[in-house]
Amino acid sequence: MSIRSLIDKLKKPSAASLGALLFVGFIAGIIFWGGFNTAMEATNTETFCISCHEMEENVYQEYQNTIHFSNRSGVRATCPDCHVPKPWIHKIVRKIQASNELYHKVLGTIDTPEKFEEKRLQLAQNVWKAMKSTDSRECRNCHDYESMDYTKQQKRAFPQHIEGFDQGKTCIDCHKGIAHKLPAYYEVDPSAVTGTAGH
Repeated sequence: MSIRSLIDKLKKPSAASLGALLFVGFIAGIIFWGGFNTAMEATNTETFCISCHEMEENVYQEYQNTIHFSNRSGVRATCPDCHVPKPWIHKIVRKIQASNELYHKVLGTIDTPEKFEEKRLQLAQNVWKAMKSTDSRECRNCHDYESMDYTKQQKRAFPQHIEGFDQGKTCIDCHKGIAHKLPAYYEVDPSAVTGTAGH
């Protein structure tokens, strides 16, 4: 077969070759999509999150002493529950943003406890800002305002929740420090300590 006849054949594919091409493309698409989703889920586990020592030796240790780790009901919020959105588009955006974390892993930006503490305020503010911008979306995956029974809340929490909702506040406005220790930043940014319920 000459190159000319091959080009002619590609220009005018037969129904059978077009069907075979579509079938192969369909199967390749399924394999790609399955592999992509498998990789997404593999990187969306607590085990993956703490596979680097920066997370395991710092924030994971703090988290183990919180109500999100161990509580009377046995419901645990893991790293991805709080830090990775469930809606697919938002999850992809977050995963792309995480590439910046890989860059800093290579640079060793927070590879010692001392370096981590130096960056703790900045890291916390980044998370607080993101949570504020999404109306604490990840918190509300588990905590639904409509399902709250205020009569079962502590005396202090009940009026604060009502007042906060009336003022348009979101979870992170009052619950900074709920799963990780607050940064030592009182002199640097006193406004960031507004509301530290749960600390």
